[in-house]
Amino acid sequence: MTPVTEPQPRGGHNEAMHGKYTFIADLVKEVSIPENGILSRTLYNDERSKVLVFGFAAGQELSAHTAPMPAILYFVQGEATVKLGTDLHEAGPGALVHMPPLLEHGIVAKTPVVMALIMLKQQG
Repeated sequence: MTPVTEPQPRGGHNEAMHGKYTFIADLVKEVSIPENGILSRTLYNDERSKVLVFGFAAGQELSAHTAPMPAILYFVQGEATVKLGTDLHEAGPGALVHMPPLLEHGIVAKTPVVMALIMLKQQG
């Protein structure tokens, strides 16, 4: 993972460009897929969002649960069945899911899977 660095200013609005960013060239390289089980690694965390990458061994399941905040799933590699409420969907590389708070969801990896989870923390 490339460390957090200062972005280069663009145009004439560089006063607004003083934030830091995280650049990851290849999410697959950020997590090992275990022979049996699920591994996760936090890639970014601040007061507004948290980004994790998951590695699922084939056949592993993240059982149905809810979360108190909106979240986005992005499937980078592999094939999985995703439960969203009472619906089941087949997800492969490039699949993206936005979930509102408290939606019951779960994942079953049909093959080894790499998936990103972005949690959007509620601002209050």
